[in-house]
Amino acid sequence: MKIGIYGQPNNEITKKYVYYLIDIFKKKNIEFLFEEKFYIYLKGDNPKISYEVFKDYYDLNSSFDLFFSVGGDGTFLRSITLVRDSNIPIIGINTGRLGFLATIQKDDMESAVDMLIKKEYTIQKRALLKVTTNEDIEELKDLNFALNEISISRKNTASMITVETYLDDEYLTTYWSDGLIISTPTGSTGYSLSCGGPIISPGSKNLALTPIAPHSLSVRPLVIPIKTKIEIKVDSRANEALLTLDSRVITITNKTKIIIEKNEFSIKTVQLNNRSFIKTLREKLLWGEDKRN
Repeated sequence: MKIGIYGQPNNEITKKYVYYLIDIFKKKNIEFLFEEKFYIYLKGDNPKISYEVFKDYYDLNSSFDLFFSVGGDGTFLRSITLVRDSNIPIIGINTGRLGFLATIQKDDMESAVDMLIKKEYTIQKRALLKVTTNEDIEELKDLNFALNEISISRKNTASMITVETYLDDEYLTTYWSDGLIISTPTGSTGYSLSCGGPIISPGSKNLALTPIAPHSLSVRPLVIPIKTKIEIKVDSRANEALLTLDSRVITITNKTKIIIEKNEFSIKTVQLNNRSFIKTLREKLLWGEDKRN
């Protein structure tokens, strides 16, 4: 088994668990490589360590069996910019807080690795969204996709923006709000949920349009088919707005026309047999727990 490991090079908590993960891999004779920048971060504390590295997406080939994201959900989302369409399944170890994507808990790492060795898991395909615009935006040339959500929000102004929205070339509405979130089923438990959006099961072929602080009380989140083409035009007093793809932020102008569609490739994620989306919801959102007792 050959595994790629990625973490964000600024997290001291993650670091100690990565050393524990290394010990597990060595004990079980698993081949592993570190993402180069994360490896340099680890080596800063321990110059004597020496492990193989990969630099970027172009180094990830079919010889890799799995990709480990060590951190929180933010780290997992950054992992997809490395994995892209390589078809390498991603599994997340949660050293952060909530962890809807990074579902392996810190204390369960060794048992999780044993399950991976025994192939006690399933592979789930997670849909991505892609963005195209009428302008040549450098940041969108290679990384124009998102796993959780694409959002449009105000920038440099306390005033609302208007988000004129079309679905499959048919006018839907103009949102007067702080912005609009277009969420995949995977992202429905993220930013969209905090703005009142619905929770969508990962296997559903739907998207959620969730307005951010809408001015009209009649405006509500809308669930649409995932194959819908969404076209957006923004108007802001500041003449600028923010286009966000997961955690990557790009400035757009009132002249930018945005088209959002289902991406051509998807991301593979690993779900261990002792985990499920329902179980994760129940645990993370404390459903069924009465704190009065």
